[in-house]
Amino acid sequence: MSDYFEAFEVSPVPPPGPDATPPEIYRGIYGMPMFVNVPTSDLAASVDFWVRGFGFIDLFTIPGQVTHLRRWRFQDVLLVPTGAPPAPPAVSISFSCVLSQIDEIAQACTALVPGCTAGPRKTPWNTVDLEVITPENARVIITAARALDADSPEARNLEAVGIPLPKG
Repeated sequence: MSDYFEAFEVSPVPPPGPDATPPEIYRGIYGMPMFVNVPTSDLAASVDFWVRGFGFIDLFTIPGQVTHLRRWRFQDVLLVPTGAPPAPPAVSISFSCVLSQIDEIAQACTALVPGCTAGPRKTPWNTVDLEVITPENARVIITAARALDADSPEARNLEAVGIPLPKG
């Protein structure tokens, strides 16, 4: 897998570490390379949860049709009203944050909907993940990279599949 190369400069995600700070909310308009549509039977309750729980902003709303939410650059969610009740989650949506935000998000979400979170837990791919089931029954993973110890099992796993370790 020698065709991988470092491209961290294109990402809004800061380098992991205990002093990592999240980027500002991104309010620019751009062609979205990826976004998620989340159907909801209660648009107002969903907007409230995503804004107060996850820290998204209401970038804009077209009443009765869509609310476009945003956190960091390239973290876009479109809440779309539907008359259908929420179905069990078939897939999950993951959003990056920094380690210092995990507990804050867990507390905010739990205050809004008690029992909606699981974790946080450390993963073999060197993150800390918090699982949240939202009011519209979306499974959202809030994930924060941990500082990578070059001698750790996680680092060896990355190298074993041909992913170069970040420099610095």
